[in-house]
Amino acid sequence: MENFIVSARKYRPSSFQTVVGQQSITITLKNAIKNAHLAHAYLFCGPRGVGKTSCARIFAKTINCSNVGSDFEACNACESCLSFNENRSYNIHELDAASNNSVDDIRTLIDQVRIPPQIGKYSVYIIDEVHMLSQQAFNAFLKTLEEPPAHAIFVLATTEKHKIIPTILSRCQIFDFSRIKVGDAVSHLQHIADTEKISIDEEALNVIAQKADGAMRDALSIFDQIVSFSGKTITFENVIQNLNVLDYDYYFKMVDAFLLGKVTDSLILFNEIIEKGFDGHHFVAGLSSHIRDILVGKDAATLQLLEVSDSVKEKYIEQSKKCEVDFLYDALSILNECDIHYKGSQNQRLLIELTLIQLSQIVESKKKGISLKKNFRRLLKIRVEGRTSAPKVAGAKDKAPVHPQHEAHKAVSNPPSQTSQRVSTPSGPSPTSISIKAAMSRGIVNKPSSPKQEIKANEADPKYMGAQNQPYTIESVVEKLKEYAIVRNKSERIRLAIASCESEIRENGQLVVKISNQIQADDISVVKNEMVNYLKRELQNSTIDFVIEITQTVTKKRVHTDTDRFKYLCDKNPLLEQLKQKFSLDFE
Repeated sequence: MENFIVSARKYRPSSFQTVVGQQSITITLKNAIKNAHLAHAYLFCGPRGVGKTSCARIFAKTINCSNVGSDFEACNACESCLSFNENRSYNIHELDAASNNSVDDIRTLIDQVRIPPQIGKYSVYIIDEVHMLSQQAFNAFLKTLEEPPAHAIFVLATTEKHKIIPTILSRCQIFDFSRIKVGDAVSHLQHIADTEKISIDEEALNVIAQKADGAMRDALSIFDQIVSFSGKTITFENVIQNLNVLDYDYYFKMVDAFLLGKVTDSLILFNEIIEKGFDGHHFVAGLSSHIRDILVGKDAATLQLLEVSDSVKEKYIEQSKKCEVDFLYDALSILNECDIHYKGSQNQRLLIELTLIQLSQIVESKKKGISLKKNFRRLLKIRVEGRTSAPKVAGAKDKAPVHPQHEAHKAVSNPPSQTSQRVSTPSGPSPTSISIKAAMSRGIVNKPSSPKQEIKANEADPKYMGAQNQPYTIESVVEKLKEYAIVRNKSERIRLAIASCESEIRENGQLVVKISNQIQADDISVVKNEMVNYLKRELQNSTIDFVIEITQTVTKKRVHTDTDRFKYLCDKNPLLEQLKQKFSLDFE
């Protein structure tokens, strides 16, 4: 039985020309070889499976080739190339930094760098996953990386460039590898399928490439898995069944149901998707991507962003003609909200079903000229506005319901003429329903005032201030201020500020409230007007007012050290200083 070799190893690039999707990097490396401008250190960065280590090996093989071709590719015939192809070359050294990340491993590498190559010009050291080196190993590697021997070239590879210290980055030429595009991956997979004599649909190759998420190695691994499942003939249905991928047709049918406003069809279709074992969150993400692709397909300038086969692209173009741009914007917004709240929802299926209902109402809401939320809550709003109220007697004047407490308040604050004018409804045909909200906005019904509002209104009323301004004393002012803090249920800070303040009446009759610090003064300033109104009402004097004054308190310097204590005692008895000098005394 022949030994099976996975496609990722069997079809691993062996020349710059066979590297997929990294043309800019391969051209740069070939020009460096052509012009003999080789750096002593390179850093290859990028996501997994995009060709970093493969490019490093091809580069090492090419610069040691003794018969480089006109296209600056290795000849694969000289002794250096043959030894490389047979994995017995002593010019290329690979180190896995994930498992050899200590200072001792780097010291061993430094000792090895001193040995010149036996065949070829350069000894190439490829260090994979270099970001896994410890801080001490990085520091030990700095000097050698900056000034290596003339025959040594370092190629560092990493998937996490941000973890490498800046002193290493500054010593390397940095190449950033990009993710493999879907089109490039499909072309390479098609070439391998033709080589292996495997029949596969283009749509199936697109699904594999999208599932790989820009990694060629992942795409080849998925390809081997599908071949093991389906054999030499692979269809689109085989791929979506094996990879548990939702078919495009479900999304196209779902959008058609949204456009026609068929809530039932969308819910039945979603139930069919759930019964096939697909995750609800996966469905929401896929539907969002589908709506995005429809939006992209509406404009010829953005059509190139669709990474699908030509047959599927035609379906997107056809459906994009049916969808308005506003519909797509609203749909993306609703799906984004569902995606955000999915993990925190207690009933995730209900959340998705409500989302589908909203999506089915977008077109209907646009036709009626109302917002989606208003259309979604229309029945609730009808009940709130009282559309189910009993019919009224013809000819009777409409009167809005008035709260009894508010009726008593209106008798004090509003003249009778104004009250009757505001309650009466203009003559004309009576409406079929009464909207309390609309009546309150037009001023037909007064909002009941809160107790705090009534207190403030009462404080400003002249009848609470007495017919004449009564005399007052400083004791009565202090008593009423403390009473104010308790009656009005003020905070502990305000109570403390009022309790600690001092009051006095100056010769000019001005009332002064003295506060010890600025913080308490700010607290009193906030409620000053309320305090003044309270004093006017309780002391029956409308002329009362006060000013806030901050008292400056002088604090004595505290004594801490032995020297401070001695100076303090010398201030009281100067002879102590003479005693200290005479006997040369000092502190222990």
